[in-house]
Amino acid sequence: MADTLRTARTEQRISQADLAERAGISRSLLARVERGEPGCAIGTVFELAAILKVPLFGLDELELAREANRVADRLALLPTAVHSRRVAVDDDF
Repeated sequence: MADTLRTARTEQRISQADLAERAGISRSLLARVERGEPGCAIGTVFELAAILKVPLFGLDELELAREANRVADRLALLPTAVHSRRVAVDDDF
């Protein structure tokens, strides 16, 4: 699940800081969830999955193994970090 959340976040080009802010959690907690560390509240994982539109239920064991392989393959191709775009607004008319 951790890799699935990280892949979804990266594909949607959302930085850890932005997602953590949207979820109302610290960036360090988000990083712990994405590493799959035990001890993270399951409600936090559910909230992150809802924000990223990641389905949590409905996969049998074979589908789950396929999804894990697919996520690992996609994660290998994605950038390791996503940064927020800081574009200056030119409002001088």
